[in-house]
Amino acid sequence: MRSTASKFSYLGPFAPRSSGDLARLGVVAALLGLILFGTLRYDHFLSSYNALSFLRYNSMFALIALGMALVIMTGGIDLSVGGTAAMSSVVAALLSPYHWALGLGGGLAAGLAVGTINGLLITRLRIQPFIATLAAMLAAYGTGLLLANNQSVSVSYDSGFTDIGQGDFLGFPTPAWIALFIYICGWITLERHPIGRRILAIGDGEVTAKLMGLKVERALMGVYITSGILAGLAGVILASQFGAGQPTEGVGWELFAIASVVVGGTLLTGGVGSIGATLAGVLLLAMVFNILNFENGLGWISLSAYWQSVIRGLFLLGVVILQAKLK
Repeated sequence: MRSTASKFSYLGPFAPRSSGDLARLGVVAALLGLILFGTLRYDHFLSSYNALSFLRYNSMFALIALGMALVIMTGGIDLSVGGTAAMSSVVAALLSPYHWALGLGGGLAAGLAVGTINGLLITRLRIQPFIATLAAMLAAYGTGLLLANNQSVSVSYDSGFTDIGQGDFLGFPTPAWIALFIYICGWITLERHPIGRRILAIGDGEVTAKLMGLKVERALMGVYITSGILAGLAGVILASQFGAGQPTEGVGWELFAIASVVVGGTLLTGGVGSIGATLAGVLLLAMVFNILNFENGLGWISLSAYWQSVIRGLFLLGVVILQAKLK
């Protein structure tokens, strides 16, 4: 069977060297294609309102997808990100009347707690990531419902907390600035820091990584804690953007994050990944639903949130099948 590079040898130096490179090229091309399609089909698709609203809302998903990408690169999975975001939104809302910094810090601390528990269960008790993070997801949702007394918790509009999710800086949504900064930090960590090589080495083979003398447990703790903190930050943005901590929100967020990571060319088996392509995957999936909403507005189709979940699942299945074919 010919290699990926030989299949595209006519592209010369721009030929993809692996299936991961091909997937990354594909997701960028698909994203640009959708933007062009939306621009030609809808009158206000490129309006500042749509563009800024798109970036503001999807910054939450970009954050959880980044944490998920790091986890999947190690060969693991984190199913708790949605529950962590929901619980963190409640904690942030409860603390927001005292000071915006307390709301922010409380949400991050909640995410840190879940990430630490996940890391300890996986590295110390040797529980499989799927089971450990599934248990953490259920616990996080339950804790959020208990803290919120099974209802939404209003945030304070007087402490400046809502500026985190609703504010702008230099004409750009504050949540998008936050996500952009964290993605830059993530790219530097993965591409320019020894920790990044350690993460990918663990994904290639944990036993081999240990034989190489790498501190596997420390690296795994780090990625699960990072995933928890980023999910907590997404919960803070959720509460501040919509004005309430929402203990029942976050359902399906883990699937969106996984889909974004996989679409970006990161293998579910670990060892391969890209921060930039993960962001492109987030934007691509978000763009699909943005276009579906525009189509709903034209009256040609009418897709409920349930049908959008079906489309999301089928899209993920298609990408996984495509990855298997490209190996």
